[in-house]
Amino acid sequence: MANKERRVGTVSRGIRCPIIREGDDLAAIVATSVLEAAEFEGFEIRDRDVISITESIVARAQGNYASVDDIAADVKAKLGGDTVGVIFPILSRNRFAICLKGIAKAVKKVVLMLSYPSDEVGNELISIDKIDEAGINPYSDVLSLEKYRELFGENKHEFTGVDYVQYYGDVIKECGAEVEIVFANQAKAILDYTDCVINCDIHTRARTKRILLAAGAKVVCSLDDILNAPVNGSGCNEKYGLLGSNKSTEDKIKLFPRECKDLVLDIQKRVMDATGKHVEVMVYGDGAFKDPQGKIWELADPVVSPAYTDGLVGTPNELKLKYLADNDFAELSGEALKEAISKSIKEKEGNLVGNMASQGTTPRQLTDLIGSLCDLTSGSGDKGTPVVLVQGYFDNYTN
Repeated sequence: MANKERRVGTVSRGIRCPIIREGDDLAAIVATSVLEAAEFEGFEIRDRDVISITESIVARAQGNYASVDDIAADVKAKLGGDTVGVIFPILSRNRFAICLKGIAKAVKKVVLMLSYPSDEVGNELISIDKIDEAGINPYSDVLSLEKYRELFGENKHEFTGVDYVQYYGDVIKECGAEVEIVFANQAKAILDYTDCVINCDIHTRARTKRILLAAGAKVVCSLDDILNAPVNGSGCNEKYGLLGSNKSTEDKIKLFPRECKDLVLDIQKRVMDATGKHVEVMVYGDGAFKDPQGKIWELADPVVSPAYTDGLVGTPNELKLKYLADNDFAELSGEALKEAISKSIKEKEGNLVGNMASQGTTPRQLTDLIGSLCDLTSGSGDKGTPVVLVQGYFDNYTN
């Protein structure tokens, strides 16, 4: 009789789904797509499998869209229509240009303040080496557009070929507003130009807002304060506002999904009813990883996962097999080594923080790890697999 031990660990599968439209019963579609894939491809659903749904189809099913005019109306109501500072936006046609259109349509003048040498997620305006050569201190020096051009000329993005300084300036002017562009990394530098500010940074937004208010700004809105409630019947996101939004058409954005805990619980229940298996379910956006070539940190969404079932709370609790093999059990080999390591895993404590045998296992949030795996599996293009099934993620060497 052959050994029936499993020979495969974690498997990540892209699941094909129909194109999702506003109002579709997403829970039914996702559950059916996963169950049909299992039947068609000949694999079984198991306890603790993870079904992950990309945020874009959740927002689409919710109909969570807004127009440039909706953004403009909210900006005007919250910041007035005169001169507004727009600081620390990321350099992205998909992520920010359309938000900038809405802002520019609402005001007389935009003072656009860009961080340098790169934006918050690593898109480079200029290389740090050129900054060094020019003798500029990016922590303290404020550059005008003229000074920036004199020192660094035109700089096109390595991957998109876009000169974002020119492009953002043109977007603002085309919307009928005046524009002044400056380069600085200290938030309060904007207060030399205006005391009404929209800070567009994502992960550092609370600190930026605190610094500006303490320095005497009159009104500060971060992107999560814009469209955090419907405007003229638009979509919105109560928690994240414009953060996590994507361009949908030339004058419309798709917002990050609204509250969707009920969705993940519904899918979990449908799979339990159909198979008797307890799966975990999550919604995911950008993975949290950094590209070594372009130095771009992927996470332009405010979080990797806006909703997940309770079994995905926390961090992995793992031992490093190579540490055990090289240290604790260096004298063992073969079956004896396997048994000793298996015994260590079975007896491991609930929390391994500080244990040498767990060093190098990087205790990141489960949803950040699994979401990154799913983002890479589904890709950002035409694979047509907006649902990902991850199996064996919670297995270890003893399963």
